[in-house]
Amino acid sequence: MSKKILIVDDDPDISSGLKSRLSWLGYDTATAMDGAEALKEVESSRPHVVLLDLELPGLSGLDLLKKLHSDCRPLSGSANGRQASPRPAVIMMTAFGTIPRAVEAVKMGAYDFITKPFEIDHLVLVIQKALEHEQLRQEVRFLRTEVDTRYRLIVGPSPKMRMVVETAERVAGTDIVTLLLGETGTGKEVLARAIHQWSARRDRPFVVINCAALPETLLENELFGHEKGAYTGATGPHEGKVEAAQGGTLFLDEVGEMPLSLQAKFLRLLQDREFHRVGGTRLVKVDIRVLAATNKALAAEVKAGTFREDLFYRLNVVPITLPPLRHRREDIPVLVEHIFAREAGRTGGLPKQLTSDAMAAVMTYKWPGNVRELENVLARAVILSDRQEIGPVQLALGGTSGEGGPFPFISETEELPYHNLIEAYSRYLILEALNRTSGNQTKAAELLRLQRTYLTKLLRHKNIPSYSSDS
Repeated sequence: MSKKILIVDDDPDISSGLKSRLSWLGYDTATAMDGAEALKEVESSRPHVVLLDLELPGLSGLDLLKKLHSDCRPLSGSANGRQASPRPAVIMMTAFGTIPRAVEAVKMGAYDFITKPFEIDHLVLVIQKALEHEQLRQEVRFLRTEVDTRYRLIVGPSPKMRMVVETAERVAGTDIVTLLLGETGTGKEVLARAIHQWSARRDRPFVVINCAALPETLLENELFGHEKGAYTGATGPHEGKVEAAQGGTLFLDEVGEMPLSLQAKFLRLLQDREFHRVGGTRLVKVDIRVLAATNKALAAEVKAGTFREDLFYRLNVVPITLPPLRHRREDIPVLVEHIFAREAGRTGGLPKQLTSDAMAAVMTYKWPGNVRELENVLARAVILSDRQEIGPVQLALGGTSGEGGPFPFISETEELPYHNLIEAYSRYLILEALNRTSGNQTKAAELLRLQRTYLTKLLRHKNIPSYSSDS
């Protein structure tokens, strides 16, 4: 599809000449003689680029630019659910004597300006650059939408998670350092991204660095960057993640893995918001908000001498502990629904569902990998299952409870109703045997040391479906 260009100029000779030449080059062109006509054209045809004369009768070029930027918004939807109109790239056309006003227009959001009289080849080059710029902006918006979807904070009915979110919402409005604690897979990065989105820094970068992913020398370089000649191969200055987060949020994942020698330098950053690049002597000042996360008990690390006490207190201003999934089982159905909906969006099909037995297995499993493990299990089941309903066999949860015991359905805080637990464990053993044998009832009966006919009666009595016929 050819790109559409709107030419807004009250000089008919300029408008017709530009229209003719740009049309010959393959662009879909339209013209407007004044600001009011241009607004109607933008609303009806949604051009990709607007060539806007600075001097117009009635509504001036600057006033029209303001109007375009207030009426048009990026393609991210609107409050009423109706998609907002895209914002076109605006190239100002100006006479030599009005260049200062054209520069003002660029500061207001215009992509560029050209002075009259201009070479058509130069104008075409500026148009191409503007179109490339808008394409990049659209890709960035798309990627941000994808990230927001992937890291959307899903809150269920559990009081523990609601308390976590309430605390996070309170600290989001400040720049206070916040430490997110919890087991692996509990959603610490998801919560960190939510805090960033709820903050005044939401339109600035959210930069993540994993302190456990890099060795000490590379981690320092990744965080703080380097100057030219800092080491062999450093042919020029390099900006680190701290500078990249300017105005936004720096998220330190696995901060408990940060080497001791690097902790002192990071402490200086927290205290003064300034640092030196590797091999540099110039102080670099930054305005960032710091969030950190760890699955370690930092207080114990301090006692063991592997983590600085002063850095611990700097990070531990507002600690937020995310509960493991086994301690907030009420949230599992909500998470399952969300994950299935997300996977359906990726594959283009209808969201899948769990059978009652599969939901029981999901609800009773202890999830040592927490939400991340739940996501992986369900995503795998969606890919490998041709059925709309997914059963326990397709989940392939295996025989481990995640905490070393054979009773994955018993919570540490629950009572121990004898008959209910015996029934639950009976179902668990049968489902585990079917899972290990891919649904083969004869082999499952052998594992359970039961008669094949008795296992069939148990399946019928407990309403456990047969997932495959014996071979």
